[in-house]
Amino acid sequence: MRPEIVDKVANFPDAPGVYVFTDARGRALYVGKSSRLRARVRSYLKPGGDGRPMLRFLEREAHDVEFLAVRTEQEALLLEDTIVKKRKPLYNVKLRDDKSFLLLRLDRREDWPWFRLVRRRRDDGAEYFGPFASAKAVRRTLQLLHKVAPLRDCKDGVFHNRSRPCVKHEIGRCPAPCVGLVTRADYDVSLDEATAVLRGRAGPVLARLRAEMAGAAERLEFERAQVLRDQIEALERVQERQAVVAVQGDQDVLGLYRTDDGTSVTIAQLMFRGGRLESARRHELSTALPDELLLGDLLPRLYLGDRFVPPEIVVPAQPAEVELIEDWLAGKRGADVAIRVPQRGRSLRHLEIAQENARLTRAAAAAGEAAQADAGEALAALLELTEPPQRIHCLDVSTTQGRGTVASRVCFVDGRPAKDWYRRLRIADEHAGDDFAAMEEAVQRSVRRCLDGVDDLLPDLLIVDGGAGQLAAAGRALASLGLAPGELPVVGLAKSRLRGAPGDRRERSDERLFVPGRGVPIHLDDGSPPWRLVTALRDEAHRFAITYHRQLRGRVASVLDDIPGVGPSRRRLLLRRFGSLSGVRAASLDQLRAVDGLPAAVAERVHRALAAAPADDVGEPAAPVKRRRRADGSGGARP
Repeated sequence: MRPEIVDKVANFPDAPGVYVFTDARGRALYVGKSSRLRARVRSYLKPGGDGRPMLRFLEREAHDVEFLAVRTEQEALLLEDTIVKKRKPLYNVKLRDDKSFLLLRLDRREDWPWFRLVRRRRDDGAEYFGPFASAKAVRRTLQLLHKVAPLRDCKDGVFHNRSRPCVKHEIGRCPAPCVGLVTRADYDVSLDEATAVLRGRAGPVLARLRAEMAGAAERLEFERAQVLRDQIEALERVQERQAVVAVQGDQDVLGLYRTDDGTSVTIAQLMFRGGRLESARRHELSTALPDELLLGDLLPRLYLGDRFVPPEIVVPAQPAEVELIEDWLAGKRGADVAIRVPQRGRSLRHLEIAQENARLTRAAAAAGEAAQADAGEALAALLELTEPPQRIHCLDVSTTQGRGTVASRVCFVDGRPAKDWYRRLRIADEHAGDDFAAMEEAVQRSVRRCLDGVDDLLPDLLIVDGGAGQLAAAGRALASLGLAPGELPVVGLAKSRLRGAPGDRRERSDERLFVPGRGVPIHLDDGSPPWRLVTALRDEAHRFAITYHRQLRGRVASVLDDIPGVGPSRRRLLLRRFGSLSGVRAASLDQLRAVDGLPAAVAERVHRALAAAPADDVGEPAAPVKRRRRADGSGGARP
């Protein structure tokens, strides 16, 4: 380690704080926290280090070290997170997914309570259930709940504006409180059953369903009995006791698997809730930190914000500054939290399961990387490229009746999405009604940004969504930028289409690649490696374009924007209450005055303005329509 660093550290305070190792250009290499700054940083300064990868890169690259002292250990941990987010140090842990877990929120004080999806647990008197690791898990849970205990699941804007039951009532998934077909007492019975299921106490619900099934069978109502039997079986599957049971209720277990070169780590986080293995999360990290520093860096990030903190966390190695982290987690939980390295018993078996999950995840990722490499090589052979394309851009255009045309660009690097280089473009009005002109503008603007160095690197391959027409437009755009033919390989990807006359037996064609200079497109076999790669790119570009287009459609101007006293918040309030701009227009003055948060004077101005505005001037967007694709398979993506 550099002598000036050693001398500097000797004068560090022996107090809580954060330290930052920097390189010759002042960029942050590693940020850490400690309850005793001088002692902690001195441990990195032994001559020659102790063989850990962490010390090797610091010894090679560190030119300086800074510190920030704080009053408490808790402040040190929070400050470390702030500095990591701001300075983005090279060797700290970076989690791709930093969202909180999903929760179900139920507030019984509402007129007709229903389960809402939220990511924050608040002290607001409502009941919370979860967390759930994925939206898919929540949907499965709610689907089951509405089978055995039907409840409303529509937003207030829809609920308050219904005049007749929806289809969910017809199939027995909602009791239709919106139109008064259920009493609050009967609705509360369903609420109690649903919350009992979520808390793992489904015995009374099962008993009721079995009694109803027996009664239906005695009355020879066999279809009803079959439906009840299916509900019972689904509920029993959820209630089955798993083979793996946590020792003390709620427990998180972290498994770790490191690649042979030590630069890549896979983390498997198993979450036990109420004695059952409920869900798992996995993280792929590129880091050379040793296990104790890695876990000391990772644990605070796993439980930032309003994430649930269990009373026990099982890890494969003792994290650095473990007491500091335990105190911080205990403050979040409001009770003691223990971070343990188990030596025997069930917790050790849980850790072994987590470690094996981490190893299998890494093996699956390696297999996927090999498949992606094969796909790149096969695509290069099809397109006669000199080498497999590592960086691929794909562009798509989305429009509705020639209005609000937008384009998207997505980027894949080594077969994986590189979302830092995704871009969205608003197409000029003069090109909005012309698919080819819109694509030409999108390609020109996207590639110019790469050439000017203000955006991503120039891709190894450019894919445009469409056929020969879009490909020709892309070629004109590249030529206008001074790129010679073939300097940037570009192809058009046309979707499969139905062949044959209407009424006859029709067959679906293959996906096709249009290549400059080739009169006949290349047909891709469904499921082949090149097909999987290019369709994944096209579908991602299509999704990204449609998302942007819908956002713009949702911002369409209306007469509400010109009414004094109606800003974004009150506009949202009105739309939630009445469901749509047309609903606001149809509301009476008394109904507008009854909206909480809307002053009477503003309600009167809204009523006068909408009554005076022509019906066509309310400003609701037109419904999207799909254009017929051309015979060559061209045509941009449509919502």
